[in-house]
Amino acid sequence: MPGKVEKRIEELREIIREHDYKYYVLAEPVISDQEYDALIKELEKLEAENPQLITPDSPTQRVGKDLTKDFKQVEHKVPMLSLANTYNEEELFDFDRRVRSALPEGEKIEYVVEPKIDGASVSLHYVNGYLQTAATRGDGTVGEEITANVKTIRSVPLKIKENKSIKNSLSDIEVRGEIFMKINDFRKLNKEREEKGEKLFANPRNSSAGTLKLQDPQLVARRPLNAFLYQLISVDEEFESQYDNLQLLKKMGFNVNREFKLCKTIDEVLMACRELEEKRDSLEYEIDGAVIKVNSVRQQKILGSIAKSPRWAVAFKFKAKQEFTTINKITWQVGRTGTVTPVAELTPVFLSGSTISRATLHNFDEITRKDIREGDRVVIEKGGEVIPKVVAVVLSERKPGSKPTKPPEVCPACGTSLFKPEGEVAYYCENTECPDQIKGRLEHFAARGAMDIEGLGEALIELFVDKKFLHTYADIYDLKNKREELIAIERLGEKSVDNLLSAIEESKNQPFAKVLFALGIRYVGAGAARKLATHFNSIDAMINASEEEISEIHEIGPSISGSVKKFFASEANIKIIDRLKKHGLNFSSQKEIIKENLFTSKSFVLTGTLSGFSREDAGEKILALGGKVVSSVSKKTDFVIAGENAGSKLDKAKSLGIKIITEEEFINMLNEAG
Repeated sequence: MPGKVEKRIEELREIIREHDYKYYVLAEPVISDQEYDALIKELEKLEAENPQLITPDSPTQRVGKDLTKDFKQVEHKVPMLSLANTYNEEELFDFDRRVRSALPEGEKIEYVVEPKIDGASVSLHYVNGYLQTAATRGDGTVGEEITANVKTIRSVPLKIKENKSIKNSLSDIEVRGEIFMKINDFRKLNKEREEKGEKLFANPRNSSAGTLKLQDPQLVARRPLNAFLYQLISVDEEFESQYDNLQLLKKMGFNVNREFKLCKTIDEVLMACRELEEKRDSLEYEIDGAVIKVNSVRQQKILGSIAKSPRWAVAFKFKAKQEFTTINKITWQVGRTGTVTPVAELTPVFLSGSTISRATLHNFDEITRKDIREGDRVVIEKGGEVIPKVVAVVLSERKPGSKPTKPPEVCPACGTSLFKPEGEVAYYCENTECPDQIKGRLEHFAARGAMDIEGLGEALIELFVDKKFLHTYADIYDLKNKREELIAIERLGEKSVDNLLSAIEESKNQPFAKVLFALGIRYVGAGAARKLATHFNSIDAMINASEEEISEIHEIGPSISGSVKKFFASEANIKIIDRLKKHGLNFSSQKEIIKENLFTSKSFVLTGTLSGFSREDAGEKILALGGKVVSSVSKKTDFVIAGENAGSKLDKAKSLGIKIITEEEFINMLNEAG
């Protein structure tokens, strides 16, 4: 009897896997939903009666019940590189010329053209045929584990499909692809959210990426995620070509986009790109270009990569989609630094996967240049397929009596007179107590990449500011003292308040670099914050540093150093930092003890282009070995690393007698120190 049950359980699993493959991959269902549900229920019943027979790859185990509190870091065995972009056919010819010149003479070159799916990158690791982990791209070297959420996507096999024609063992492989939502599925999801009074998603790509980071797999399972897989990697096995790999992925049961094409020449590549662009609007999913890859894996290895992009692949970006609509009103919004930006309030129109009702007008100079007015019929497009913008006015349809747009005289949020610095195009509200600036600063502080306070979004911040609960960043950490008042707010409740307070407490673990970025110092982005935190190791050292000392840091120019000094010159800002210190936020980082080597306490200047590193990568290697990277050459400089097309810094180094080293000498120093 036990043998019969075990046999039936495995039989049901195989039947369900086959139906999943036919439905979610081939889009060719052969049974009704009712018949499919009956199979699932029979399997669930047998597994409930025989829990010892439950396996991780069973179709019943797709949706986990445990919440994911932390997304663990996953180091990619092979870096997930980003692609360099091309925007016209001439740039594609240049790519072909670079490929040919880098390969041995007489090599036959083929290309594979694939759609560039507008989704979220994912890496799937399979061991002995079973899905072991799934991870985001992250920074290309380290991603975050999202296995529980990816398992809910039925077009991703938990177990590789067996196929006798596959000769490779494929015992340890990585499969890469894009997770996305079909356009109609996205619209349906937004319609459901609208009916529930929930905030709408901006576009399929953002909603896909956001869904993958939800803590509850059961909620993820209710979102219509899908996946296309396009790359097969094995450390142990050799593959011949990208085209063969795509065919192999199909045999293994993966959902491979059918629009790929093998091309013998660059002219065929261009033809395939044109065909794909013409077909773009008829596809069920969003694409924003084509990806061109050298077909031969052997040739890919010869070509290698530079900085963060492979030499053997490139993206061909399609022209931005455009639509016609009407500007109903021009409003002005205030950012966290006081910048007042014009926004066009539009008659809603669907464009590139989302409904657009607002578009940036950048600044008043842009309005004047294009003569944009309220009531105008305009052409809009998505810049970089993300931010909607007004491209042109349809002057032939302008209404009689239309009046030119005038700049605002006072801040739309607080009524303070606006200031326009000489030589700048933007208007500014200089009232730091302006409510819109306060909200903007708080949103930036709580956002992902900064303090990452889960649940403290735009709507709650607006509510808390209006109720006088929040005024500065430090007030966020006093919310625990207002727990009962928060619970009393109609749309909150005990559980959501406790989750929020827990997330606020958790944010105290964010490292110094992220806390510094969260402060919202003008011009200090995430990268600059990392460099400043690494160089100074504490907020006090940074406060006491001179503007000249700050600007000496590699890639930290006078705009950033001036802004940093201005921020810390404010008594109000120092008081907030003191309060945040008392709340336990990290305002220092432990200086790593590094064994003395060639780089210890030496200062380096990078100039020109390096072939094996980006400047940022080279700088990070120097810092990791205890060296310093500075932006300008002086008598204090120990080494100048000179790449191709080095400029005036090289000349100055020669005149001062500073030691100049080549990239090869730099690599030798790294090897000796490492």
